[in-house]
Amino acid sequence: MFAAVWPVALGTLLIACVHPKPTTETESSAIASNPVEEEYLKLLAQDDDAQTDADRWIREAGAFDSAGAGGSRETLIARIDARFDQIRKDYNRFLERHPNHARARLAFGSFLNETRDESGAVTQWERALEIDPTNPAAWNNLANHYGHRGPVKKAFEYYERAIELDPGEATYLQNLATTTYLFRKDAREHYGITEQEVFDRALELYRRAMALDPENFPLATDYAQTFYGIRPLRTEEALHAWNQALKLAHDQIERDGIHLHIARIQLLSGDLEQARSHLGIVTNQMYQTLKERLTRNLQEKATNSIPTGVPGTATN
Repeated sequence: MFAAVWPVALGTLLIACVHPKPTTETESSAIASNPVEEEYLKLLAQDDDAQTDADRWIREAGAFDSAGAGGSRETLIARIDARFDQIRKDYNRFLERHPNHARARLAFGSFLNETRDESGAVTQWERALEIDPTNPAAWNNLANHYGHRGPVKKAFEYYERAIELDPGEATYLQNLATTTYLFRKDAREHYGITEQEVFDRALELYRRAMALDPENFPLATDYAQTFYGIRPLRTEEALHAWNQALKLAHDQIERDGIHLHIARIQLLSGDLEQARSHLGIVTNQMYQTLKERLTRNLQEKATNSIPTGVPGTATN
């Protein structure tokens, strides 16, 4: 897709796993008198701490490398592995004592997935679903697996079940929208609809997700990017989507990236003046190559659109 070569948090149609939700105040009161739940929450906190530590070590290693004082990659990996291995053991010990704790299995599955043990993650999510078939996050996370590994049609079914159980969770709608868009042939067969209807379905799912999470910039850019795959180009809808994303951008880097996307849509639709205007706004050096590429395309289109015989142009 176009997004694959355009950097900086412009949304790359990612599929998100869902972790157990934070406890409410009411639940916290109940937990205070439940040692199992208290232990479970401590386990989640330890998991978060380990992920934070690993992220920090990776950033520090990158900074040391830039300064010419980096350590070995093997040492860093061993340090992270040792930290995660302890968390893995803690989850296993907890689940040995409490094998039917569905949320712990869901959390353990997410931990294993993030540490690249996909088969282990699936085992935990399937067990969580057996214990509690009403847990929407388990349905969503297994749908993610089927979307990546197949059968894709099973992913549609599992996302739909997650949405049915929790229609207020934007992530489930976004994931189903992305899967519908990326696997259009499977979606056509599964729903018995045309390709244009597949696009309509995906866009409607994105819009429902955005209604639930209106400040989510990556979600807004995911929605806008889907228009690149639709033919004929839905120019007005695409421009509206990118302009909505522009309102949610957090900084100039994100805004410049959006202006490049708007310029590209204008270029594809033949509105060269508007394309030139948006390209002129982009100043960040990290986008220089992309800006130059679009500028060349714009100049070629402008040259080709000038009829022969017009003053100032060469004629035979």
